[in-house]
Amino acid sequence: MSTETGGTYTVDTEPSARDIDDIDLHEYDARPVVKFLVAFLVGGVFFLLPVPYQGEVTVPFDIVVSAVTETFPTAVGVYSLAIIAAGGVLTTLAMVGDEDVAGYDLSYFETSGVFWALRVAGLLLAPVMFLKLGPEWLHTPGTGGLMWGTLVYSVGVIIPIGAVFITIFVELGGLEFVGTLARPVMRPLFKVPGRAALDSLASWVGSYSVGLYVTRNVFEQGGYHKRDVFTIATCFSTVSIGFVGVVAATLEMLPQFPLIFGAYFLCVVVTGAILVRLPPISTMPEEYIAEPDPEVAFSGSPTDYVRLAISEAVGKAAEGETFAQAAKRGFVDGLKLTSLILGTILAVGLAATLLSAHTPVFDILGRPLTPIIAALGIPNAEVVAPATIVGITEMYVPVLLVTETATKAKFFVGVLAVSQLIFFSSVGPMMMDMFSDVPIRFRDLVALFVMRTVILVPLVAGITHALAALGFL
Repeated sequence: MSTETGGTYTVDTEPSARDIDDIDLHEYDARPVVKFLVAFLVGGVFFLLPVPYQGEVTVPFDIVVSAVTETFPTAVGVYSLAIIAAGGVLTTLAMVGDEDVAGYDLSYFETSGVFWALRVAGLLLAPVMFLKLGPEWLHTPGTGGLMWGTLVYSVGVIIPIGAVFITIFVELGGLEFVGTLARPVMRPLFKVPGRAALDSLASWVGSYSVGLYVTRNVFEQGGYHKRDVFTIATCFSTVSIGFVGVVAATLEMLPQFPLIFGAYFLCVVVTGAILVRLPPISTMPEEYIAEPDPEVAFSGSPTDYVRLAISEAVGKAAEGETFAQAAKRGFVDGLKLTSLILGTILAVGLAATLLSAHTPVFDILGRPLTPIIAALGIPNAEVVAPATIVGITEMYVPVLLVTETATKAKFFVGVLAVSQLIFFSSVGPMMMDMFSDVPIRFRDLVALFVMRTVILVPLVAGITHALAALGFL
């Protein structure tokens, strides 16, 4: 049973756990079974299949995105300019009261005054960045060049393409299958539904942009409440495996990539398990914005979980859309979401990178940490200390600061930077804009960045010394 109050819903009573004998399993008819298997295979291959490409091992999703952004940079620039302009204009129309223009409902673009201003700021900045107007320092590789030519282009392409394949995967049984199998881990360890494993997986193998798209989609269908969303967005919107490889290559530590990635994975698990039990995450209300569709509590053997996972997946595929319908809806939803967030990312991200590059603020903030880093036995403490703070602007900046330091210092900063997760060149404003109805607020993200850093600094230092003692560093 659920209760609606002021447009939100709460679950009055949690259903008691059921076992496999209490559940009516779906019939395994040929058509839905084939739909599920094909969708699962298509999604699995696109996001997970390792393939060699230009001397590296990556996944087809990364190849497609790279091919589009590198082969057609001018076209991607025009598209980014247009999509940011559309977001700014449509938000303005929605905010001034024109909720219907030419029969198109603009309520999707309504937001707070702050994000209206940020989208308009993005609208004004986009032509400046695209045409490289203004002073040269605005377009350097570490500031405007990074934001426009790398992050804006990548996010603008990643979301619509990823949304096509993720929607096929989700709508035709993949979410039910992965979610059911992950329940024994996700609920007790992170206090989120098993289906949240798919959001995390989408971030690991694709992009945090795709992971957040999945979260938004499930949230709007009543599959998550606000605390679930807050947890998933701030603890599992990870940088992708491929980007961890970029970090390793920048630090000239590709031979140590398995160690960096393994440490990164451990850090995400440990920090997630701790932070979900502390404010601000633990105090977020368990409210839904749609009719609740929580996972039914279940207990059983591993075999029972597999049987239930297959049954749930086949049932979803039977009632789900066709491949073409799912792909079309995913692409349209991806474009709409991109128009909402890309201008915000540009405005906030450019401000953050300029602050990092042209002011001493992060050197000053990092100075008190120098003796702490030195006490933990990390070399080059005077360089590493600012790097532990500057990651809040853009996670790649700390890596660039330590390329000339000792191996242990590079490993420490590399793992720390990718594990902090929250940075305001992209994922921070994306969370705040996508989930303004949770709400995810600026002060909460800053607090969680600080809390993650406090947990991670001694944890990563311990991992660093352990690996060095074993002769791996």
